[in-house]
Amino acid sequence: MLRGARQCIAMDAPYTAGIVVDRSMPSPAAIARAILTGFDNHYRRFRYVAQQAKALYENGNWKALRERARERIDFYDQRVLEAVATIERDFDLDSLTDAERDALWQAVKQNFVALLIDHRQPECAETFFNSVCTKLLHRDYFQNRFIFVRPGVATEYMDSDPPSYRSYYPAADGLTRALRNIIIDAGLACPWDDVERDIRRVVRAVIDAHRSGQAFARPWHIEPDFQLQILSNLFFRNKGAYIVGRVVNGTRITPVAVPILRNSAGALYVDTVLLTADQLAVLFSFTHAYFLVDMEAPAAYVEFLRSILPGKPSSEIYTSVGLAKQGKTLFYRDFLHHLKHSTDRFVAAPGIKGLVMTVFTLPSYPYVFKLIKDHIPHPKDTDRPQVMAKYQLVKLHDRVGRMADTWEYSQVTLPRSRFSPALLRELLSDCASIVEINDETVLINHVYIERRMTPLNMYLAHATDDELDHAILEYGNAIKELAAANIFPGDMLYKNFGVTRLNRVVFYDYDEIEYMTDCNFRQVPVARHHEEEMSNEAWYAVDSHDMFPENWAAFLLGDVRIRAAFVKHHADLLTPDFWNARKQRIVRGHSESVFPYPPGLRFNARFSTIDLHSSSTP
Repeated sequence: MLRGARQCIAMDAPYTAGIVVDRSMPSPAAIARAILTGFDNHYRRFRYVAQQAKALYENGNWKALRERARERIDFYDQRVLEAVATIERDFDLDSLTDAERDALWQAVKQNFVALLIDHRQPECAETFFNSVCTKLLHRDYFQNRFIFVRPGVATEYMDSDPPSYRSYYPAADGLTRALRNIIIDAGLACPWDDVERDIRRVVRAVIDAHRSGQAFARPWHIEPDFQLQILSNLFFRNKGAYIVGRVVNGTRITPVAVPILRNSAGALYVDTVLLTADQLAVLFSFTHAYFLVDMEAPAAYVEFLRSILPGKPSSEIYTSVGLAKQGKTLFYRDFLHHLKHSTDRFVAAPGIKGLVMTVFTLPSYPYVFKLIKDHIPHPKDTDRPQVMAKYQLVKLHDRVGRMADTWEYSQVTLPRSRFSPALLRELLSDCASIVEINDETVLINHVYIERRMTPLNMYLAHATDDELDHAILEYGNAIKELAAANIFPGDMLYKNFGVTRLNRVVFYDYDEIEYMTDCNFRQVPVARHHEEEMSNEAWYAVDSHDMFPENWAAFLLGDVRIRAAFVKHHADLLTPDFWNARKQRIVRGHSESVFPYPPGLRFNARFSTIDLHSSSTP
């Protein structure tokens, strides 16, 4: 596998912390530098795409913006493979004894830590180190002596220069002036439609939020430290640029996010202001595509975001800003920590069992684990590679807030004692090719992990009339927003959708998804005679990509309450006209706007065109 003579760079003076390293062995310092060089190459490209996003947004080049965001997802794996290839080429590792290999890789890790003393992305570099090492080493080495099972460098109080956020002081300067300075500092090189109008609208929205008790709850007194803290760089996603920050007033912290959009003439305008933790939780949800944001010190951004997203783990925040591999690392650390401090067992996830996936969960942990079955029975016409390709499609596609993101893992070892006997039997029956079970452990060779949600079919079965009406409204909106993003769900049964903590409906079963543009939406042909009409078989030719929306009512609308809510909100989904109209817009290159907040929050819906000069403006 590896070629070349053993190398030693005498000038390296490798740091070994008492570990004896044979000078004829490969240099641990050189290997550590090669890995860090690979990471630095990755992060340089990662930041460059985020920096490009600003210019693409200013030019309204949405197609290129989506392409850059999609391409960036693969950057990490590409750089890992390059680093692995470099080490295999430049260092002779095959001829090492077990003792030499142990000593070498311990020294490599220690040299790597030494290189991170002044590094601005040490936590991400450690994850990159793990990714490289796990491709070079047997899993027996997946322990803290050799890789970063625990972090080696602290990131508390880490920041960039200039700092990651700016502070503004409305008590001294006035809220209007502070808002104007925030907009100026955003640095967008585009004309504004009417910036003074937008500032007045923001002020009016803040006053309304205070009066309604939605934000800035009473009693409200301005404290000496009253300030607006705004992250220095904009967050870009789809057609929006977001100013993200917080209001600090004594012990109270209020989150703030301001989406800036472009109108048809290319002029900028503020679309709304988000002022609650729940609104920002949707903005940074696991159901959306990753933000493009330029971060020299990502730990500083994540720490800031944690302060305004209570309850959202760092793993999901790192993922939402595009650092999905770091998110995976933190998720796994959190998960192992939870396993150590809990005693419940893994069990089959609630809901109707699927034909494609075996799904289980740990009741005390809010995630599900999904394994592709070895045999996928009729009527499903797919296999493991095709299902994996569908999940990769979702990973790369704009999820528009309606498809759950997943973390994909391999070689996951879990304690057998934590599995219920019934689940072990199910795994051996349905997933034997990717599961290895011994007396102590369960090794899963491939698994998807995603946020646990309440299956929509279970939610509807116990919903009140108002809850059901809202859920069906959300269900149809989810389908329509996916269609706007060129995604047809395929199997639209309620069991394939979930209800989130914030009562949003999200799609999570991907084995039958298709691009809208690949589907043919047809009207059922009129039967030519009575025998055809009464036949159990279709009397007309059907291609694999033909869809007949009017037939879906038989599967979706058997419940009287559901039928009434569906017809009220989304009767158009049962007509080919709706689907073909959406499809034609996509074919013509039209990029739909899908917003991560309710339409009623948008300023154009809340405020009339009447000038707001009369508003109370602090």
